Amino acid sequence: MDKKTKKIRYGVVGLGSIAQGAVLPAFKNASMNSVLTTLISEDKQKLKVLAKKYKVPNTYLYDDMEECFQKQEIDVIYIATPNDHHREIVELAAKYKINVLCEKPMAVTYSDCLYMEQVAKKNNIKMMVAYRLHFESANLEAIKMCRQGSLGDLKFFNSTFSYQIKDKKNIRLNPTSVGGGALYDIGIYCINAARYLFKSEPIEVVGFSVTSDDPRFINTEETTSAILRFPDDKLAAFTVSFGAFDSSDYEIIGEKGRIRLENAYEYAAPMELRTFLHSKDGMKKATKKFKKRDQFSAELLYFSDCIMKNKIPEPGPVEGMADVKIIEAILNSIHTKAPVRFDPVEKIARPNQKQKFSRPGVKKRKLFHARSPSQE
Repeated sequence: MDKKTKKIRYGVVGLGSIAQGAVLPAFKNASMNSVLTTLISEDKQKLKVLAKKYKVPNTYLYDDMEECFQKQEIDVIYIATPNDHHREIVELAAKYKINVLCEKPMAVTYSDCLYMEQVAKKNNIKMMVAYRLHFESANLEAIKMCRQGSLGDLKFFNSTFSYQIKDKKNIRLNPTSVGGGALYDIGIYCINAARYLFKSEPIEVVGFSVTSDDPRFINTEETTSAILRFPDDKLAAFTVSFGAFDSSDYEIIGEKGRIRLENAYEYAAPMELRTFLHSKDGMKKATKKFKKRDQFSAELLYFSDCIMKNKIPEPGPVEGMADVKIIEAILNSIHTKAPVRFDPVEKIARPNQKQKFSRPGVKKRKLFHARSPSQE
């Protein structure tokens, strides 16, 4: 902690589109207890430009990351690198007692996730996985309605998440084996939403994938669909794609009604929650609109508070492990062309209204040496 400001000092490693478009700007809204002091990248020019833009005093190349940790210039490292680098950075940070806020997916394999959890415990550091929607008002409202029984007994969940990735060199199109593809990048949102809405863990999955002859999809699947079976005969189905029109919605249906959340997984757009409920007076319909909010500052504010007050952060490593285990099962199902049963990760804590943060949305930023997935 900075002794003068009494704020938690952050370093950000990986300065791609998500970092530049959302993470770095979020520190302004999180200035109550968090401060950005360090940037780490493989691009010297990017470091120079962004350090000047955000008035960041310390910059390091990837190869010098250990030097940064040794100097104890930061309290937290925010990991926004490609998925297959998460484990090695967590291992290095833990060695120097640096706390970790890691983008999702937590890692590429369940075994890597398990190792990361263990190394964090062994070195007594706090680790949180960046599930920003656990702090977001519209999703928390949907969870609240499910918990209150507004829909009656929950039955099934449907979701789509898709957009066109224009640049075939985008890291999201890396081989599936290293965490590329729509299932890892955006399918994890659908999986996580089904889990927090049902307040349960799936026990069986079946997956399918299709790929056109488009040269963008040489190394990974273009479109993936999956069905997740939960206890008590609840079902969740979703489809994700990097080669289809924009969509980011989910719907959950119960005995007495349904909820539809549009732009459910977005951070740069407003959301709309539509409810359809049976009542003694007939069908009751309602629409509630949620303005664009800065979801990333919520993570920073919450995690810094956990460090200051020595609280266990949630969503922690177990949340990340649960989703990656499900992703592995879906990939196994696709490979074997058969349903896959498995023992779920035990999960007790779930998102709740106490985690709600509301900060104004940040302005769209011009990216430097980085491009958003939908850009030409």
